[in-house]
Amino acid sequence: MTGASLSGWIEPGSAADLRVSDVAAARSALEGWEGVDLIALPRGRDIRLFVADMDSTMIGQECIDELADYAGVKPQVADITERAMRGELDFVGALRERVALLEGLPEATIAQCLKERVTLNPGAGTLVRTLTAEGVRTLLVSGGFTAFAEPVGELIGFDEVEANVLEVAGGVLTGKVSGRIVDSGYKKAALIGRREHLSLGHAQTMAIGDGANDLPMVEEAGFGLAYRAKPVLAASADARLDNHPLSALLWALGIPSDRWIQAG
Repeated sequence: MTGASLSGWIEPGSAADLRVSDVAAARSALEGWEGVDLIALPRGRDIRLFVADMDSTMIGQECIDELADYAGVKPQVADITERAMRGELDFVGALRERVALLEGLPEATIAQCLKERVTLNPGAGTLVRTLTAEGVRTLLVSGGFTAFAEPVGELIGFDEVEANVLEVAGGVLTGKVSGRIVDSGYKKAALIGRREHLSLGHAQTMAIGDGANDLPMVEEAGFGLAYRAKPVLAASADARLDNHPLSALLWALGIPSDRWIQAG
């Protein structure tokens, strides 16, 4: 590959540390290589803050779609979700429209959905728990709901969790969201707020997501990642993780597997 040299192995046979003069050319040269992800860090590896989306990033589902299945309205809700994640709809309006379709659903259905439907994406727990052990502050910021994000965040090992609150009255969902909406602007502001609170530099922050609602946050981070992402985010992120589990990001940060905290 022109302008590239192997400076060493992070994980022999699995993760190589390359020095390249042109990241775009290197990505183009590797495009189509089965199972290969190119993670470029032009600003170094001193990451001290990690901010992540939840749905379809840390977990394999869109929780609102799965919850809607119990209400018998999954096709309608999933269609709105997909369009919102592609950036075709205003997120706040799309969220309110979807939540309205859940009116009357028993609150107990949330716990049932969490138990029966929600699964972690491969490497999520290993990534976050290892980052914590390496002294990185972690934040899960979701356009989904606290009823899912809080137990998921605890399971994975995040330091903090922020998400929307589903309004409940008399043991059923009212079809409304309570309080502020965690949209793209909120996610970006959350990253900036934690960065300033921790007195970190721009290059010490990393963010990951999969859809349009994550775009400002990912662009604001010193190192912005797209995970199995919609085109609008994949085109703008510093790097894409399309083939490997989330734990592969630890290789990108120069952390070999013998230092990983193995989890889900």
